[in-house]
Amino acid sequence: MRPEDIELLTTASSVTLRGELLLVAAARPVLETNDYQGAIHRVALDGSGTRPWTHGRCDTEPVISPDGTQVAFLRSAQPKAKPQLYVQPVDGGDARKVTSLPLGAQSPVWSPDSRRIAFLARIPEEGRYTGTDAQAEAPRRILRLDYHVDDIGYLADRRKRLFVVDTHADAEPVELTDGTCEVGSPAWSGDGSHIVFTAPRGWHPPAETLAQDIFAVPAGGGEPILVCETKGDAGMLASRGGLLAYLGREFSTPVEAIALNTALWVVPFTLDGPAEPRRLTDLETLCLEDNQPAFVGDDLCFTIRNRGAIELRRLPVSASLATLAETTLVAGERGKVAAFAVDGDRVVAVVSTPDSPGEVVVCGGPVLTSFGTALRDKGICEIREIVGTSPDGYESHGWVVLPAGEGPHPVVLHVHGGPFMYHGWGFFDEAQVYASAGYAVVLPNPRGSSGYGQAHGRAILGAFGTVDVDDVLSVLDAALALPGLDSTRVGVMGGSYGGFMTSWLAAHHGERFKAAWSERAVNAWDSFSGSSDIGWFFTDAYIGADPEAQAKMSPLTHADLIRIPFLIAHSEQDWRCPIEQAQRMFVALRRQGTPVEMLIFPGEGHELTRSGQPRHRRQRFDAVLEWWQRHLA
Repeated sequence: MRPEDIELLTTASSVTLRGELLLVAAARPVLETNDYQGAIHRVALDGSGTRPWTHGRCDTEPVISPDGTQVAFLRSAQPKAKPQLYVQPVDGGDARKVTSLPLGAQSPVWSPDSRRIAFLARIPEEGRYTGTDAQAEAPRRILRLDYHVDDIGYLADRRKRLFVVDTHADAEPVELTDGTCEVGSPAWSGDGSHIVFTAPRGWHPPAETLAQDIFAVPAGGGEPILVCETKGDAGMLASRGGLLAYLGREFSTPVEAIALNTALWVVPFTLDGPAEPRRLTDLETLCLEDNQPAFVGDDLCFTIRNRGAIELRRLPVSASLATLAETTLVAGERGKVAAFAVDGDRVVAVVSTPDSPGEVVVCGGPVLTSFGTALRDKGICEIREIVGTSPDGYESHGWVVLPAGEGPHPVVLHVHGGPFMYHGWGFFDEAQVYASAGYAVVLPNPRGSSGYGQAHGRAILGAFGTVDVDDVLSVLDAALALPGLDSTRVGVMGGSYGGFMTSWLAAHHGERFKAAWSERAVNAWDSFSGSSDIGWFFTDAYIGADPEAQAKMSPLTHADLIRIPFLIAHSEQDWRCPIEQAQRMFVALRRQGTPVEMLIFPGEGHELTRSGQPRHRRQRFDAVLEWWQRHLA
C-alpha cells in the first residue's frame, strides 16, 4: 500500500438487517475533492453480490424501520455539508429530507410503531457556527471544566439535544430537551411511550463529573424522568420490552474512571423511581467496546477487546459477573468487529482483518462483501504475532508487519495512543504503508494497554515511563530476533501516548534508535492539565497531583538527553494534546542544538491520522516516508 492508496480504503461502518434486507454504509477518502464519499449498499444474504442502494454524496447510519418498510439514514449532500436525516421507502421511491438543522443530525432510532424517529442534534446559540466570520462572534463565558472536547470544540454553546419527528406527517422535528446539558444514546421504551437517553448526573444543573445516568422523556414532550442512577457512566443504550441494556464503568470521581474496563449492565425500565442496575460481566477479564449491545432471544450480543481483537460475544441476560470464559464467541477472532446487527436469530457483522478494512459477514456463515479487494490486489504485507519478556518476567503481546523480501530491513517501532487502547488484528493502514516501503513495523501492546485484563491496563498509574518502557522494548527485541531485520537501523514513532513514549525513549534509550517521529504528544503534564480537554482529570489519574511527580514523568524535563534527529508532528486544532505540547518541546530541542523539525497540519484535530482531510493524510504519509528514508535508508 502506498500513500495515494488511501483512496482504496473503503471502510464499512454501520449495518442494519430486517428480514432479507441487509444494508451497510461504506465510505472512502477522495483526494481530488479532499473529503469522504460513500453510499449505503444492499448486500445479498445469499452471497450473490453487493450493489449501491443510495446514490448521495455521502450516506451513512442506515436504520431499517421495525416493520421493514422504510430506511432512515444521514446524508451530507454537498462537500463539508452537515449530515441531515432522510427517509426512503424500501420498495422504491426517492429519499425524503426530514431535517434542515444548522449543525446536522445524528443517531437516528425508529420507534416501535415505525412512525417516529428519535435523533440527536447540536443546536448552536444564535449568531454562532452558522456565519462565515467566526472571529466576530461574541465572547464565550466559561463556567465549567468540561467546556470543550477534541474534534468538536466548545460545547456549552451547542450541546446535543434530543428530537423526535413523525415521518408520517409533514411536520417539523420536536425538541424534547432544552440544551441544559449534553444528552446521548437515544433508545425507545418497549411500548413507544418514552425515549430513553443518557445525560450527566444532576441534569438541572448537570454535575461537573464524568458520571452519566439514564433518563426518559415522554415522546410527546414533557419533563425528563430519572430511570437509573448508574454506578459511574452509561452509553450505547439498547431496549427490549421492559428492559434496558447499556455499557458502563464503575467509579465515583473522574480521577477513578481512568483505565477501567467497561461492563455490560441491564436495568428495568420503570417510571416509578430510579431502578437498580445489575452488572452482567466481570470487570477484570472483560472490557466492552463501544458498540450498542443487542438482544438475541434470551441473550445479549456485545463486543469486547481481547488481545488485540474486537470480538462479538454472547451471554444470557440472566448472567451475573460472567468472565470471558463464560461468554460465547460469535465473530471477530483475529479480527475487529466494527459493527453488527441482529434480526431474530440471525446476526451479521462488519469485521476488519489484517488484509481488509472491513467486510460484512453472516456470523457462522460466509463473507458477503469484497470491499477490500482493491487493497489486496495492491499487496498486503504479512502480520506476525510476537511476545516479548520484560526484565521482571512479564510477557507482552504484539505484532510485526514484515516487508517483502529477505532484508535486512530497517525497523520502525510504532507505539499506540491511549494509553488504554491497543494495536490489534484489524487492518492498520499506517503499518501497511510503512511495510510496503520496506520497513518492518513493530506494534507492541505494553502494560497500560486495554484488552489484556484490567490489571494490565492500570499497571502504569503513577508509573509512566517504567514497566511500559520495559514491555515496549521487550517486544522490539522479540521482533529483532527474527531473521531479516536490521537492529542497527531502528526508528521510533507514535502519537498521543505513543508520542509521549517516543519522546521518552529518545531521551532515555536514544542509543537504540537512529531517529524519532513524535506525533500529537504529551510532553509536559503541568500545562497539559489546564490546556487539554481531558487534562483536568487525566493528569491526576495517571500521574498524580504532585508537581514534582508531574515534572519527573514529563519528557520535556528530560529534553536535554535527546540528541537523535527528532521530528514533531502536530495538528493546529488538537484539543486533546494541544499544540503547545509540541511547541515547548521544539523550542527546547532547537535551543540545545538537537536536529529537530516541526510539522504542523492546519485545521486538523487529534484524529488526523484516522479521519483527517484526505490530502493531509496523504501528505503526512509522504512526510513520514521521507523522514525514514533520510534516517534509516
